[in-house]
Formats: sequence, C-alpha cells, structure tokens
Amino acid sequence: MEYILEMKDISKTFPGVKALDHVQLQVRPGEVHALMGENGAGKSTLMKILMGIYTRDAGGEILFDGKPYMVSNPKEAMDMGVAMIHQELNPILDMTVYENIFVGRELRKNGLVDKKAEIEQAQKLIEECGLHVSPKETLRNLTVAQCQLIEIIKAISVNAKVIIMDEPTAAITDREVELFGHIRRLKEKGVAIIYISHRMAEIFSICDRVSVYRDGQYIGTGTTTELDEGQLIKMMVGREITDVYPKLEADIGEVVFEAKNIVRADNKVKGVSLSVRRG
Repeated sequence: MEYILEMKDISKTFPGVKALDHVQLQVRPGEVHALMGENGAGKSTLMKILMGIYTRDAGGEILFDGKPYMVSNPKEAMDMGVAMIHQELNPILDMTVYENIFVGRELRKNGLVDKKAEIEQAQKLIEECGLHVSPKETLRNLTVAQCQLIEIIKAISVNAKVIIMDEPTAAITDREVELFGHIRRLKEKGVAIIYISHRMAEIFSICDRVSVYRDGQYIGTGTTTELDEGQLIKMMVGREITDVYPKLEADIGEVVFEAKNIVRADNKVKGVSLSVRRG
C-alpha cells in the first residue's frame, strides 16, 4: 500500500467563503509530509476535516489505511488512528501527566478507573520517549516543551498511524532538536507525520515531501530534495519573490504606544521601557 492516507477532491464552503476547492493530499507510511501555504490557504481547514471537527462538502473521498474514512469528532479520529497536536496546547494543568495521557479513554478495572495500570503504562511511554518526568507530576509544574511531548506521548498511546503537528516548534524554540529526534523515532516505527510550519529551515531539515496550498486550492507536491526555498515560496504566493524581506521606506511619526519601567513582582521583568512610533 503506497499511501496510509488519501484525501481526494475535498471541498469546504463557509458562508460567503470557499475555504477548500477540490483539494487533495496523499501521505505515505513513515514519512514526514509538510503542508505549506500562507495564512488562509486552507491547511488547517483540511486537517479539521480529517479530525472530524468540520464536515466536508458533498463529494470527495477520504481513504485511511486503504479503507473509506468518515469521522464526526476528534475522539473517533483517534480511535481510527489519527491524532492531532495543536499549536495552542490544551493540557489540563491541574491533572497529572498520566491523567492527561488517558483523559477520555481511561483504563478500567471492575468498572473503576485503574490508576495503577495508567501510571505503569504512562511510565513506559515516558521512558520510551526519553522524557524525564514522573507520571504523577502535575502538568502545571512542567515546561511548555514538556507539555508538548506529553501530547506526542498521548498520540503514541492510541497507536496513531498518522499524527498531525500544527506549528509544533512555535512555543519551544530552544527544543527543536529534541522534537526532531522524537519525529525521527516515530518515522522508524512507520508513523506518518503531517507537519504544518512556516519555517523553511524546519521543512528542509525534517520533512520528506511538501504539499502546497494557496487560496483554498491545491498547488502541487514535491520532495524536499527536488524543491528549493525559492520554488516553495513561488508555489505559496503565486509569483517569484526576489527579495523576501524588502526594505520599505516609511514616514516615521509620533509615538503611538509607550510603556515605562515595567516591573514584575517575580523579577522576571525589571524596569523595561518601550516606545513605538507611527510608521
């Protein structure tokens, strides 16, 4: 089987807006497949259809593991083997690591939650991922990077065959290398990663193929070995960009925002001042 996931001829219309116009996506087992496009290109809408958050318009087809795929909510998607790690993490901060991993699908014994089994399984998963935290630790005491890895562990725990990562390094700029190591280990197990990011360096570092969308339309797919940054940008914006960060002349005006001597009680901010001028 060449593809673990195929989305064919997918459309989605909101009132007054054609968010997706007969787009497609094919993902192979064990590959990291990037979705790229400017904001509003349709990437997130396509993934929300895959997760059952949105319903696609009539027509089109989704095949998962070679079989027709239809879900109506994220839990059904996870039960099928598709998990999503959102850019805006939603951990339950006052619950423990093991409770977050098994929330909504608790392990039970004689009708009651089997905490011992959950802790043991969570400990095994944590060790496999190389994360050094206790399964009994409360998430409020963890870093953002650790919370994100807990989300990855949760996806692994449902034996997901496809994991969607939406801007996974947006909040952990100092931990990309560790995240990339986890992604490579998932690849070795045959798990497919759908990777949404605007960071070109990440795309060429970790991804095997890229699919590009623009204004709700599918533009094309290529490997990261045959595409370069300039070609990707041209596919995303529809024209060649010779200067990615052009210097623009602007008239600088009066101060429109100013903060003086800002201090936090915990001393993380000490006497910081900032002023911004019009233009």
